[in-house]
Amino acid sequence: MKSGFLVPDISQLKGLHIVYPTTTMETAPRKARRNRQVIFLIVALLLSETVSEPQQYSVAEETEGGSFVANVAKTLGLEVEELSSRGARVISEDKKEYLLLKHDTGDLFIKEKLDREELCGPAEPCVLPFQILLENPFQFFRAELNVEDINDHSPAFSEPEMILKVLESTTAGTVFPLKKAKDLDVGINSLQNYIISLNPHFLVRTRTRPDGKKFPELVLDKILDREEQPELTLTLTAVDGGIPPRSGTTQVRVLVMDINDNAPAFVHTQYEVQIPENSPIGFLVMTASARDLDVGIYGDVAYALFQASDEISQTFEVYPISGEIRLKKQLDFETIQKYEVDIEALDGGGLSGKCIVVVQVIDLNDNSPELTVSSLNSHIPENYPETVVAVFSIRDRDSGDNGRMLFSIQEDLPFSLKPTFKNFYTLVTEGVLDRERRAQYNITVTVTDLGSPRLKTEHNFTVFISDVNDNPPVFTQTVYTLYLRENNSPALHIGSVSAGDRDEGTNAKVTYSLMPPETDDLLLFSYISINSENGHLYTTRSLDYETTQAFQFTVRATDGGFPALSSQALVEVMVLDENDNSPVVLYPPQNGTVPCYDLVPRTAESGYLVTKLVAVDRDSGQNSWLSYHLLKSTEPGLFTVWAQNGEVRTARQISDRDTIKQRLLVLVKDNGKPTLSTEVTLNVLLVNEFSESYVQLPDTKKEQIQYDSLTIYLVISLVSVSFLFLVSVFLFIAVRLWKRKRNVANQVFLGTNGPYPGYLVDVNGTGTLSQSYQYEVCLTSGSETGEFKFLKPVIPKLQTQNTGRDLEETPPFRSSYDFN
Repeated sequence: MKSGFLVPDISQLKGLHIVYPTTTMETAPRKARRNRQVIFLIVALLLSETVSEPQQYSVAEETEGGSFVANVAKTLGLEVEELSSRGARVISEDKKEYLLLKHDTGDLFIKEKLDREELCGPAEPCVLPFQILLENPFQFFRAELNVEDINDHSPAFSEPEMILKVLESTTAGTVFPLKKAKDLDVGINSLQNYIISLNPHFLVRTRTRPDGKKFPELVLDKILDREEQPELTLTLTAVDGGIPPRSGTTQVRVLVMDINDNAPAFVHTQYEVQIPENSPIGFLVMTASARDLDVGIYGDVAYALFQASDEISQTFEVYPISGEIRLKKQLDFETIQKYEVDIEALDGGGLSGKCIVVVQVIDLNDNSPELTVSSLNSHIPENYPETVVAVFSIRDRDSGDNGRMLFSIQEDLPFSLKPTFKNFYTLVTEGVLDRERRAQYNITVTVTDLGSPRLKTEHNFTVFISDVNDNPPVFTQTVYTLYLRENNSPALHIGSVSAGDRDEGTNAKVTYSLMPPETDDLLLFSYISINSENGHLYTTRSLDYETTQAFQFTVRATDGGFPALSSQALVEVMVLDENDNSPVVLYPPQNGTVPCYDLVPRTAESGYLVTKLVAVDRDSGQNSWLSYHLLKSTEPGLFTVWAQNGEVRTARQISDRDTIKQRLLVLVKDNGKPTLSTEVTLNVLLVNEFSESYVQLPDTKKEQIQYDSLTIYLVISLVSVSFLFLVSVFLFIAVRLWKRKRNVANQVFLGTNGPYPGYLVDVNGTGTLSQSYQYEVCLTSGSETGEFKFLKPVIPKLQTQNTGRDLEETPPFRSSYDFN
């Protein structure tokens, strides 16, 4: 960093720009430093000047308000409709409205009569910069209004009469400066020359000062003679260059004085003084001093302001005796940076000397930076990239480092500052914002000058992020598992699903619905209903575990945004079994009108397998675990029932005293709560042997009386069916033997190779039995002969692979099948 000039590290300051004031007043040391920094200034100006040259408009001063200036739409190449739809408006730096824009035509009008002298004073040209702002989409157009001067002011002298004392000894060619006239117009309309009335002694000459102001000098053309003419009255006329020209006059009284051959003289004709702008009233600027070589009254010098304008006479005062020049009011560098004060030293003889005191006002950092917001968009949708939030201008009325500015925003915000053109900037978003991460931002734009002490201005923006439906509802679980006991009551609340949405308002309002099943099994809709507001699930009917053990369906959550977003979750419903089915006995059958008897030889030992109860339960789990219990029997202690598998066995050896017909009542119950059970009746006949073709029962005649004709028909039908079955079996065996006559040796019939008689058929099952058992198939007694008819097996059992199960030994001469 160079001495006396601060160069900030721009790369380390987010959104930071350096702004240079438009008006500066530099002393020689500052100019020297300025030359050393020319490269930096050029780069900074190139960065800030990012737009094309401004559009120029002109209007003559004193034009009436409402006068047409130009058609903005044509000059800027815009459609008239764009001005209204895009919110076009005119803004200016000094916050004054000079112009009006008519949206329906695009015409630009003067709001009120403009006075160039009031707006710009002596400055030429008089340019009023302004901007045309289009907000949607954002666009700037720079423009300037040039207020053209008209000749509406005449030159005027500050006094109606000037008195000039001239020694009669004054030689020809002597020049006498006169007070100048003032003309508020500029350019060609300003004061151009002076004219003196016709006289024999004096000529007038118009001189131009370095600042461009013209003042008259009276030149003695012919020596005066006080005795001949002690006083002359001349008319001095100031003429401007307007068409037609305007003029102003004053009277010049020339008093011819006796000889005073030494006029007061200053050491220097020009003095330069620098004073701070915060100097108090009465501050001593300098002390003027002139010498007069005369003595007496001609040597006494008095000091006064010479040709002082209203501004100078109101700002400075000169003490006549001491020559001290002091302040009469506070200075302001931003208003006037330099004063040229003419001091006159007048002796008692009427001679005078003059000097110029140039008072340079030193700028102090007494003005804080100014920030003016032209446009503010405080609500921004979250999915808009690089949106203009605000348009503002900054300025500092100070100069030099006091007028250079740094501005910035907080580091952790997704916003940045961008220059548009000189001293105008925009606050824009750096990308797409997310309302769900942050709903609003408090942005502070800080503008700091580089003066000492530093002054700063802060402006706060609050930007609200509007919600956009960019988040679908999200379920708390992807899969919900619900449990429901069967036989439930309808409209039972079985559970709930829940989904949340990170959006807000309508975009976050979630409704629930059931999705159609993928298998088009619309029966699911008859099971479940859902509350669309809160996601509660209800059953619409009673469910049966034996029919449906589990089912699943999909729930959709949809938000209220546009377009609506949705998500899905899977719901699995597990139906829990209840003990609502009693055991069902498959064997022995219990629906016959005539009981079926199991035959047991009297020679059977203890543990002999009489039969096996086969029962099932439609329930599951422990509700289907069955146990068998003997309730009562004809001969207590003769039979026993195994609780686990339902096998009925003899508990002891049969004696002659045991009755032929035995009746057993067995209870089959499950393991559910409450326990359900079924009773089954078993009929057992105790016989001596099976060698005879029939068995004569002692009470056959009594039983024959009990049977009716229906029983006889049933027996006949059964015999017929059995006969047809035997014929079919024999035919099937004959065909198979004929086809396999070459392999007869490899075929093994059950009746010849097995350890059991050929009339036994082994049927293997996979039910609740642990192994294969032989059970008797019997016909009830009811024929006229009183004999039992047994179906003897004739189907040979082909040799098959060993199943790992052994046939249990059964008593001879018993026809039986294997039941599961």
